[in-house]
Amino acid sequence: MAELIRLPKMSDTMEEGVIVKWNVKVGDSVKSGDILADVETDKATMELENFSKGHVLKLVADEGSAIPVDSIIAIIGKEGEDISGIKLDSNPAAAKTEPDAPVEIVQKEEKPVESVKALNHDDSRTKASPLAKKIAAEKGIDIQTIAGSGDHGRIIKRDIENAKPMPVANTSSAGMMESFEEIPVSQMRKTIANRLSESKFTAPHFYLTMEINMDNAIKARERMNEFSEVKISMNDLVVKASAIALTKHPMVNASWLGTKIRINHHIHIGVAMAVDEGLLVPVVRFANQKALSQISAEVKEYSKKAKEKKLQPGDWQGNTFTISNLGMFGIEEFTAIINTPDACILAVGGIKETVGVVNGEIKPVNVMKVTLSCDHRVVDGVVGSKFLLSLKDLLEEPVRLLV
Repeated sequence: MAELIRLPKMSDTMEEGVIVKWNVKVGDSVKSGDILADVETDKATMELENFSKGHVLKLVADEGSAIPVDSIIAIIGKEGEDISGIKLDSNPAAAKTEPDAPVEIVQKEEKPVESVKALNHDDSRTKASPLAKKIAAEKGIDIQTIAGSGDHGRIIKRDIENAKPMPVANTSSAGMMESFEEIPVSQMRKTIANRLSESKFTAPHFYLTMEINMDNAIKARERMNEFSEVKISMNDLVVKASAIALTKHPMVNASWLGTKIRINHHIHIGVAMAVDEGLLVPVVRFANQKALSQISAEVKEYSKKAKEKKLQPGDWQGNTFTISNLGMFGIEEFTAIINTPDACILAVGGIKETVGVVNGEIKPVNVMKVTLSCDHRVVDGVVGSKFLLSLKDLLEEPVRLLV
């Protein structure tokens, strides 16, 4: 008997998927373990594994179609089996939907901007006094739009003085074209929009910003990279320092669960990474227990997998704290939206050379601004401030990261 193949839920937040590519065609013989298709979820492009034996009798979903979870996407059965009695009319996957994966122009409209011609009416027959005509010309007022209050509707000086001047015609845009393009929203972007909207409008955010002297961190990193097999970045130092600071301030490493607050004893730090279609947050687990070289290697591997859309569900689940770093793009300071269910997220800006006072002397210093976004239901201002002070101490004396 023919078996209906349905789209499984391939991540915890997945509601629909896009068939990027079918790896089989109608008539192919398949067995358990074969890869039927590549499916774009809200997090990554993943392989859809087959668990049935037989022949592909029908591919219900088209490539590029957005398919709700649990919808029928294919039929597998015995070769030549009659499947005409299987009704798919009520199946949401049976109908073609708007393609969701390709980034292409789906609508492009152009229309000329018509030049606004200055009014140039012949007012020689308009009933108006010579003085009224002169004043109207000086003020740029179309005299034919004025109702006269004089005898027989004659326009007089008072009527012109009470009238509003006409806007100056703009002919500089003549011949130019308006245009736009619209691109379909990917599964990843939909999920990002939903989660961030829920976080921003549910969790009462407040923000704490601190400036950190990074002179010692820069020198320490240079020395570390002389011996480390893996190049350590400034962000790796921030991840490690944050993990250690979280051990001292467990309320920052917590979650709001509605009727209770969960204080996590393990420290899993999500590291935000930008990809073409949005933002992914793979998780460095037990970051406080790992060496800097381990953290660096793990983050680099995640970054590679994220760009290739090869991250798996286990890679982005379980974060207890999140770090978002835009310093490499020249951003000095910003605020980030909390990555639920975390209670806090740390926004890291770039390192900037400036002038500061060191031991009573004015010297050039390298400073970095960090901003902690806090869920006020879990973290109070004093708690968040103490966490930032610990982070500052660790980065200003980075030898502590190695102890």
